[in-house]
Amino acid sequence: MGSKILVIGATGFVGTYIVEASVKAGHPTFALVRDATPSDPAKAQLIDSFKNLGVTVLVGDMSDHESLVNAIKQVDVVISTVGRDLILDQHNIIAAIKEAGNVTRFFPSEFGNDADRVHAVDPAKTAYANKSVIRRAIEAAGIPYTYVSSNFFASYVLPNLAQPGAKVPPREKAFIFGDGNPKTVTNTEEDVASYTIKAADDPRTLNKILYIRPAQNIYSFNELVSLWEKKIGLTLERIYIPEEQVLKKIAGAPVPMNMKLSLGHSGFVKGDQMNFEIDPAIGVEASELYPEFKYTTVDEYLNQFV
Repeated sequence: MGSKILVIGATGFVGTYIVEASVKAGHPTFALVRDATPSDPAKAQLIDSFKNLGVTVLVGDMSDHESLVNAIKQVDVVISTVGRDLILDQHNIIAAIKEAGNVTRFFPSEFGNDADRVHAVDPAKTAYANKSVIRRAIEAAGIPYTYVSSNFFASYVLPNLAQPGAKVPPREKAFIFGDGNPKTVTNTEEDVASYTIKAADDPRTLNKILYIRPAQNIYSFNELVSLWEKKIGLTLERIYIPEEQVLKKIAGAPVPMNMKLSLGHSGFVKGDQMNFEIDPAIGVEASELYPEFKYTTVDEYLNQFV
């Protein structure tokens, strides 16, 4: 039996995938929720589904120190998947882990580009800066950690081929940020969760950044468009949006579109996902550590939209 895993932010977008992957891998899995019987029917249904999977649902809150300590004392590994607005509130988790004294690994809420290696503009810039603040606090507290750098989530980028505001991939024109040449990495949420859980008990990922960069999921914007063209048997008109124009769009966009655009700028224009080699002193690559794991490729994922 693997380590006992607690997911904080379990009912959020990333959290649900982490909970399912943890159960699937045979870990005794715990989910911290604010309310065991929420009035929101979708949340209530989700919590019921957790219980049906055999998950232990614990009631607690990031702002309630005692409830955090009580939950953390029951497990070995803590995985936080809280949303961007709560990143700095993870100081409370760090304090609770310190007091509990039993945690073998803490995964703070990351699940994007490497927060210490970005050239982003706001609002993404502030989000990454906050993640870096939490990293430094974990290190200062001497808590064993793994930071997951999962790059783009497939469901954010591929269903519309990163076309802002579109619901489906293009059939006539493709709008491309910058010159379309920087390489990016796109992974499914399920695969990110599976790699995260594999890392939980792995000594090779202790106090390291886990970069998820499977070779078959590395594409530039131009290469993504070419792959899509091949699938649909059409040639698209490519319209390149210069960086200055991208920055103007970000500045004028409402929430949450400004965040999506600034993340796109960081990946597609600045190349923040692939513009550095992994330093083996601080990082490891997931598909190299777990070559037996069959990940979903970008090529396979796009087939559903043809």
